[in-house]
Amino acid sequence: MGKVRVLLACRECGQPASQWAGRCASCGAWGSIEERSHPAGSQRPGSAAVAVQSLHAGGGPEERVPTGWAGFDRVLGGGIVPASVLLLAGEPGIGKSTLLLHLVANLSAAGHACLLASGEESRRQVAARAARLGVDGAAISFVSGRDLGEVVDAARSSAPFLLAVDSIQTLRDPASSSAPGGPGQVRACADALVGLAKSEAITVVMTGHVTKDGDVAGPRTLEHAVDVVLTFDGDARSGLRQLASGKNRFGSEGEVTWFEMSARGLAEADPTAFLLSGSREQGSAPALPLAGRRALAVEIEALAVAGEGPPRRQATGIDLRRFSLMAAVLDRLGGVPVARMELFGATGGGIQVDDPGCDLAIVAAIASAASGNPPPEATAFVGEVSLTGRVKAVPGMPQRLAAAVRAGMSTVFAAAAEDAPEGVRVVPVRHVADALGWAGRGVARERVSTP
Repeated sequence: MGKVRVLLACRECGQPASQWAGRCASCGAWGSIEERSHPAGSQRPGSAAVAVQSLHAGGGPEERVPTGWAGFDRVLGGGIVPASVLLLAGEPGIGKSTLLLHLVANLSAAGHACLLASGEESRRQVAARAARLGVDGAAISFVSGRDLGEVVDAARSSAPFLLAVDSIQTLRDPASSSAPGGPGQVRACADALVGLAKSEAITVVMTGHVTKDGDVAGPRTLEHAVDVVLTFDGDARSGLRQLASGKNRFGSEGEVTWFEMSARGLAEADPTAFLLSGSREQGSAPALPLAGRRALAVEIEALAVAGEGPPRRQATGIDLRRFSLMAAVLDRLGGVPVARMELFGATGGGIQVDDPGCDLAIVAAIASAASGNPPPEATAFVGEVSLTGRVKAVPGMPQRLAAAVRAGMSTVFAAAAEDAPEGVRVVPVRHVADALGWAGRGVARERVSTP
């Protein structure tokens, strides 16, 4: 018999404690810290160590379950990993509940039992939403998502493949005295759901609201506890939504897919129709930014206006400092005088573009707006522009050229010639002025040479 070691733990939640306290720091229960004695040399049930390989018979690839959307599967790394925990974060009203209902309906139609716990809406309201979206809710089980104990008990008794919680902010643990939606409550409920997923092999998807600071339920309360963090955002005034992966233990981060919101709900969409106009116009130039392992065709727009006094610089969807730097490079080294003009920039569809490979497109859009000459038809611009005016090569050219093909582009100005797919011609340029001959206004004038 080994030496007896005295341990302290919470009677309510099992949280170990280093010393006695009147209140459990984990669940908030009062008077619940008590002694638990275990022989130091004894083995508690279920605590035996096993070889990692024996946990995964055959050592093959991890099982994946399709979501019913090819783009969603790509964002997850190939589909849903059973017994994983996913957090779907986004601003209120962006469509998280709609996306979750579609996901549950797709999985139920494929034969996977699903349980929807909604604290945002009643069962009648969820049924009305399903009918409005044309979703078959007959195979979806429902439980009120207000009480943590009720949700956990319902999940354990029905043993679904997926438990959808909408949302984690409305779920409340009665054992905790903190207010619902607060960091303490959110942390306790999320921890209980993670434990449920791992012990009962139930996949858990929970929605979480993003605060004004861009955090989920406070200062990053949940991101460390879950396996996958998905962000769902877009301009609420338009129908375009973007689903992107942040943290992902089972796939690559930064993958993106697009949805269109309509009266019939969400459907995967090609964003080209939203982000790119069909014809070349003065002050617009197509860019090919990367989005995960894919690339998009996005319209960069600019407006140049003669003004009095200090010239203004404003940009939407483009980093303002980068926009101002590109205007300075164009004025000093590109041959288009814009220093005294008021310049405004934007992206098509209002999306945020922060890829350095869009620098050359920004320069082209400003040059077009200032000169009054539109770029050539079906032409895109790719390259990072340095302060010396040199156009640098950027990664992901195969993906960018593939996006050019999908968008109907026939010519791409880039830093170096690439093995372009059929139907696309790559024009190599070393300096910004080399890509702006169409703009006129003395672009081909003598410029500062670069080595």
